[in-house]
Amino acid sequence: MFSNGVMKRNKSPYLFALPAIAVLLLVMVVPVASGIRLSFFEWFLRDIRKEPVFVGLWNFVDLFGSENFQTSIRVTLVFTISVVCLELFVGLVLALLLEDGLPGLRFFRTVFILPVMIAPVVVGVVWKFLYNPSYGKINYFLSVLGLKEIGWLSDPHMALISIIITDIWQWTPFVFLLLLAGLQGIPSDLSDAARVDGANYLQNLIHIKLPCISGVIGITAVLRLIDAFRGLVVMFIMTNGGPGVSTEILSLHLYKTAFTDQRLGKASAVAVILLGIITLLSIIFITKNMKDET
Repeated sequence: MFSNGVMKRNKSPYLFALPAIAVLLLVMVVPVASGIRLSFFEWFLRDIRKEPVFVGLWNFVDLFGSENFQTSIRVTLVFTISVVCLELFVGLVLALLLEDGLPGLRFFRTVFILPVMIAPVVVGVVWKFLYNPSYGKINYFLSVLGLKEIGWLSDPHMALISIIITDIWQWTPFVFLLLLAGLQGIPSDLSDAARVDGANYLQNLIHIKLPCISGVIGITAVLRLIDAFRGLVVMFIMTNGGPGVSTEILSLHLYKTAFTDQRLGKASAVAVILLGIITLLSIIFITKNMKDET
C-alpha cells in the first residue's frame, strides 16, 4: 500500500504536464481530426457560409484519378528521396573531414549554420535571382567558362534539379552539425583499439563510426524527411510548381486546391494523404532504427 504522500508525488508529474497536454490536444489533435472529417465533405471556399455536403470517399477517388495529383506524388517522392540522400551523404563527408579538431572548426560551424537561419522566402528569392537566365550569376559564370547557358527554372527537366540544389545548399549544414555531434560523441577508445588491431581508415569508418552514429543518422533522416514533405515556400517563390506541374509537390498541390480551386474538402483529402505518407515513412525509419540499436 502506498502512503498518501507517495501517491501525491506520483501524480504530481502528470498534474504538471496536464496544461501542456491540453494545449497539445487543442492545437494539434483537434485540427487534425477536423481535417480528416472535412476530407469526407465537399466544401467550397467561395461558399464558406454554407454547410459542407457529405460526399464520402469521393474526394479521394477524385484525387487518385487526377493526373496532376499523380504527378505531384511522383515529384514529391523524387524531391524528398533526392534531398535526404544527398544531404546525408554530403553532410557525412563534411563531418568526417572536420571531426578531428581542424583549426578554425568554430568558424566553419558558424558559417555552415548560416543558410539554415535564412528564411525560406529569402532563400527562394535569392536563388531565383541566381538562376535567372538574363542576369543570374550562375549562367554568367557558365558563359565565362564557354559553356552553354541553362534554363534552370524554365526547363521542365532542370527546374526540379534546381530546387533540389537549393534545398541541399540550405539544409546540408543542419545535417552536418548533427552528424558531427554524433561522431564527436564516439569514445576515442574504440578507434584507438581498432587502430592497434591494424584497421585502416575505411575499416574504422565502416565497422566503428557508422554503426555508432546509426541512431543519429536515422533521426536526422526522419527530421529531413518530414521537413522535405512539408516544403512549400521555396517552390512557391521559385517556380510556383511550374513549368507545368514539374515542381508541384504535394504541399503545393494542397495549397492550390484550397486557394486556387477553392475546394476545401478535396484539399483536406490531400492533407490526409500527406499526413499518412509522412507517418508511415516515419514509423518505418524509427522501427528500423530501434531494431538496429537493439
